[in-house]
Amino acid sequence: MPGSAAELRALERLREVRGGEAAARKATLLRSLARRRLATAAQLLRLHEAACFLRAYPDSGAVLAEAERLLTTFAGRGDLRRHRLELADTGIAGTAIHYRFYAPTARWLARRFPARLAIDWPEFTRRDRLKSLLYLLAPYCESPPPDERKLSLPQWLARLRGEPESDAAFLIRRLAGLSRRAPLGDHLYEDLDLPIRLAPGAEVPSRTTARAPGSPAAIRAAPLDRSRPDLRIAARRRPLAIRDVAPREGEALVDLAREAMLTRARDLDVFAQADPASVRMIDWDDGFQLACMGAAPEGRFLLEAVYGFLMLQGGVPIGYVLASALFRSSEIAYNVFETFRGGEAARNYGRVLATVRTLFGSNAFAIDPYQLGHGNHEAIDSGAFWFYRKLGFAPPDAARLRLLRSEERRIRRDPSYRSSPATLRKLAAGYVFFHLGRSREDVLGKLPLDRIGMAVTEALAVRAGSDVERGLDGCAAAAAAALAVRDLRRWSPAERAMFRRFSPLVLALPGLAGWSRDERAALARLIRVKGGRRESDYVTLFDAHPRLRRALLRLATLESRTVIPAEAGIQSGDRSQRRPGPRLSPG
Repeated sequence: MPGSAAELRALERLREVRGGEAAARKATLLRSLARRRLATAAQLLRLHEAACFLRAYPDSGAVLAEAERLLTTFAGRGDLRRHRLELADTGIAGTAIHYRFYAPTARWLARRFPARLAIDWPEFTRRDRLKSLLYLLAPYCESPPPDERKLSLPQWLARLRGEPESDAAFLIRRLAGLSRRAPLGDHLYEDLDLPIRLAPGAEVPSRTTARAPGSPAAIRAAPLDRSRPDLRIAARRRPLAIRDVAPREGEALVDLAREAMLTRARDLDVFAQADPASVRMIDWDDGFQLACMGAAPEGRFLLEAVYGFLMLQGGVPIGYVLASALFRSSEIAYNVFETFRGGEAARNYGRVLATVRTLFGSNAFAIDPYQLGHGNHEAIDSGAFWFYRKLGFAPPDAARLRLLRSEERRIRRDPSYRSSPATLRKLAAGYVFFHLGRSREDVLGKLPLDRIGMAVTEALAVRAGSDVERGLDGCAAAAAAALAVRDLRRWSPAERAMFRRFSPLVLALPGLAGWSRDERAALARLIRVKGGRRESDYVTLFDAHPRLRRALLRLATLESRTVIPAEAGIQSGDRSQRRPGPRLSPG
């Protein structure tokens, strides 16, 4: 045991030292530690993290081979079996995961691993709510009388479900099937705040063996590049390649993205609702890749296009990006997984901005307050605001600019100075922006898009009342007439559904009657593309439609109630231009 601890410390010291004798020594240490037993759970976790890092950033073929060998056999280690309970929720192979998954992820887990899911009953605090839903979980002929039979909730679920289905898989599936309108079942499920246990197994996701199929490893004998890029130069670079992937590889990459989140107690809607047909791989140098995926049409926002990117280094997931795009601007959330934060975060951020610019044509970028530390203690502790500031981001308001300049003067006088948590929270109180061109106001983070949703909502409240479905039918017919769309039956089901969803906004656009035939046809086309395979194509069409952009900007600035003519027949079930989300679990 003492020798094992010493070897582990030596491996950690050498983790950042590259090539030559250091590489040979690391391979020897990995080979030895694969055979040795460690005394504590903390030591096992440290070994696991060091091996994961070296698998992503190997400096020799021997280091890569030994890291992969150690990780492949990690679940079978005797010391892991001893410390399995202590290592729960680490995402290490052979350990359990406890989490309150969002509904789309829960459904995916119920399809993939139904026998491995279970309700964590001791942690379940909303039993009364579930009890009140029991009558909805069974068809009328079963009519379970929960108040007449004194059965516990686990006993009731055991009666209702089939074998060998688990209680968790049954509840997830039955709630999802309550209504054809998926948000209802999702809302009921998430209101339960159901604690789920995902038991370990050979087929169950883990961080230990996660790797993208077909991605080549990249041997990096030279020191890692921790320099801070000039974003004005870096964002104008182009990836080595942007390529479509085969359907099977797309499905594997979507699964890998979901697994990367759930094994770190996180959840991201765009991954949970990703469409495998939308997946593209973006290749950069030194083994860095971005697996780019968009949501299926039913999970998309009405205006912005939202994409998720799984960051890969040598095929190993090292972080993720969430990017929305509209008005030639993008809002970006960037997160490097803790294991890999000693890597090349700033360099990779430059690659992310360049990728977003290439895909969406964005020349303005926004960071939302949560990423900076607003309500996010992890970002405050890590000084996330300064990561973005040193890359060139700045707040737009005078008060925060004054505070920022004061802090920068103090840093110049004393390089060891660090902003206090209270100061960081003030700096993180609003968006920060980076502009490749001139600074402008019509960008995500500044545009009051909520007013667009409210303009439609107010008009619908006046004209539609509660008959949503009939209203949507009338709205779609009126919008089709306004845009001279006569071939909706030739559209795919997803495209028709998007037109129906979009139609109330079409009819609320100020000045639509004065548009040319070509401008109306272009609007119909971009709505169809919005419901098609690739949302990034929609962004291109949107930004090429100046009349639509001006109309939306005008709608966003209207303060009074927007009254839509009664003859338009406007009614809608979309109560806002933006659905709740995209949800990103804190931390």
